[in-house]
Amino acid sequence: MGVLDGKAVVITGAGRGLGRAYAVHAAGSGAAVVVNDVAVESAGAVAAEIRESGGRAVANAGSVTDPGQADALVERCFAEFGALDGLVNNAAVNYHAFPWEDDPGRLRELIEVNVLGSMYCGIAAVKAMHARTGGVVVNVASGAMLGQRGSAAYSASKGAVASMTASWAADLADHGIRVNAVCPLAWTPMMEADPRAHQICSPEHTPDRIAPLVTYLLSDLSAGITGQLIRFVGDRMLVVRQPAVKEPVLRRDSWDVADIAAAFDEDLGDALEPTPGERWRL
Repeated sequence: MGVLDGKAVVITGAGRGLGRAYAVHAAGSGAAVVVNDVAVESAGAVAAEIRESGGRAVANAGSVTDPGQADALVERCFAEFGALDGLVNNAAVNYHAFPWEDDPGRLRELIEVNVLGSMYCGIAAVKAMHARTGGVVVNVASGAMLGQRGSAAYSASKGAVASMTASWAADLADHGIRVNAVCPLAWTPMMEADPRAHQICSPEHTPDRIAPLVTYLLSDLSAGITGQLIRFVGDRMLVVRQPAVKEPVLRRDSWDVADIAAAFDEDLGDALEPTPGERWRL
């Protein structure tokens, strides 16, 4: 018996790297999987690998940036497997550029895949889950959402995914739909393209080490867990705190510049966040 027996899930960006690991592990745990990737040959290869191992899988090459294709992705899952129990919003792209070097075209493409793609697929999946009263969405955020040097577009996109996770979890809690996000770090083709890859990650931190977390979140074992950001780095797993108000909260009838300066010099000094660029490393 697998923890996902009888469930049907869609995993985007599953042609390689983390998405492939999620798809293979979910299928090995009993799920029927729609393997989505814009690289049609890669999606087909992963689906074939799953079937050769005795699992159930079909490939889908629709782009998550097209809301019509997102709807079709959900429809394909119903057509093939008769249900949709889970979605893993994994499809993403990345590039590295300092602000004075950034390119609007590349930035737009990244936001369309990482943010709009996740929203389109999530909305399509949630409509179907809401009609049937139940399901799971696992978004893929990143430690970069805390601020990564040379990756403002990617960091912003993953911050958006984290906010989306919290909002959807609140909206859907009364409808039997759970929404969580993983913040993984693994040696993937995307990681290898990072000029600082060996400072950030180790080749031994392979995607298959993170896949059990995604399977757990898709399964009934995680019933009651929603709205969480879970960081997984090699041999470490932790929950990331959501944005929240920090004490002290200062009150005055009116504030001038001198008052504000004094507040930061005195009461608010200990509440300031660590140096940007350092928080995301764990």
